[in-house]
Amino acid sequence: MDARLFEKRIFEVKNDADFEKLALQIYDFQSINNPTYRRYLQYLGRDGRADSLCQIPCMPVSFFKDFEVKTTQFAEQLIFTSSGTTGRQTSRHFVKNPRIYYKCLLRGFEEFYGDIRQYTVLALLPAYLERTGSSLVTMVEQLMEASGNGTDGFFLYDFDALERRIDHLIANNNKVLLVGVTFALLDYAEKLHKHYGDRVIVMETGGMKGRRKEMVREEVHEILCNHLGISAIHSEYGMTELLSQAYSDGNGIYRETSTMRILIREHNDPLQYVGNGISGGINVIDLANIYSCSFLETSDLGIKYADGSFKVLGRFDDADRRGCNLLYAG
Repeated sequence: MDARLFEKRIFEVKNDADFEKLALQIYDFQSINNPTYRRYLQYLGRDGRADSLCQIPCMPVSFFKDFEVKTTQFAEQLIFTSSGTTGRQTSRHFVKNPRIYYKCLLRGFEEFYGDIRQYTVLALLPAYLERTGSSLVTMVEQLMEASGNGTDGFFLYDFDALERRIDHLIANNNKVLLVGVTFALLDYAEKLHKHYGDRVIVMETGGMKGRRKEMVREEVHEILCNHLGISAIHSEYGMTELLSQAYSDGNGIYRETSTMRILIREHNDPLQYVGNGISGGINVIDLANIYSCSFLETSDLGIKYADGSFKVLGRFDDADRRGCNLLYAG
C-alpha cells in the first residue's frame, strides 16, 4: 500500500472500528517498510500480522535514541529532539511531512477545545526555547499561527510583560491559552494574586528542569490555582516520539484525540494488556506516525478507565526523567 493513502485516511477516522482497521493496515505496512521495527518484530518472532490492536507489539520509545526510526527512506523536513539529561543520548524523531503533524495537532486541539481562533496563545517555555528541535515549541508556534489574532507570543522570563498582556486581553474580553513549563508557571504565579477565572486556560507541560525541587501534581496545581484564581490546570500528554497529543482539563485525567489510542500493558509482560482500572505501562498507538513508528511502548505508568480516559501515574524506576509532561507521581 502507498503510504500517501494513510496521510488522508488518518483524518477520516470516525470511531473505534475505523481506528483499529487503519491501525492494522499501518502495522502491516510498517512491519515491512521500517527496518528498525521489522528487526524488533523478528526478535519477538512476529511476522507483521495481527487481528486486533492488542496483538500488535509496541516498540520501546528508547529505540528513537539509538536508531534511525524511519518507515520508507526519505529526506526529513524536521527533526524533533528530546531535551534529555546531560551526558545521555537524546531521542530523534525524523519528520518527513510536517503538514501531517500540523493538521493532526490542530484537529486534535479543536476536538478538545474548539476553534483555535477564539484563543490568544501565550507561552512560558524558557528551557525549551533555549535549545533546538523541541516539538513542544513547534506545537505552540503552530497554535499561535492558527489562532491568527496577532497578540500571541512567547515570554521567556518577562513576567511583568506577560501579566500586562493577560490583563489587557481579559479587559477586552479575550480568551487566553497560557502554555508553560512547570517551573516557569510556578515562578510567574507565586509573584501574583490574580483572579483570571474562566478567561484563562493554563496548560502545564511539566518539568522542573532542575530549577526547583520536584513536587507532586496536586501541590503544583493547588499553588497555580490559588495564585492565578482559576479552578483547574490543564495539561497535554505528548512527547518527542509522537505526533499526536492527549489533553486534560483538570485532575490529571487525559482524553485521547482521534488519531491516538492508549493501551495499558502488564508491568512485567510488555505483550500482555490489563483491563480498565488496573495500573500498568502506557503503550500508545499514534496513527500520525506514518513515517516513523505508530506503535510505541513508553516508560510511563498509567491507568485507563471505562470511559476511555486515562491518568499518568509516574515513570518506571529505570526510566530517564522526561520534562515534556507531568510525569512525576501525584
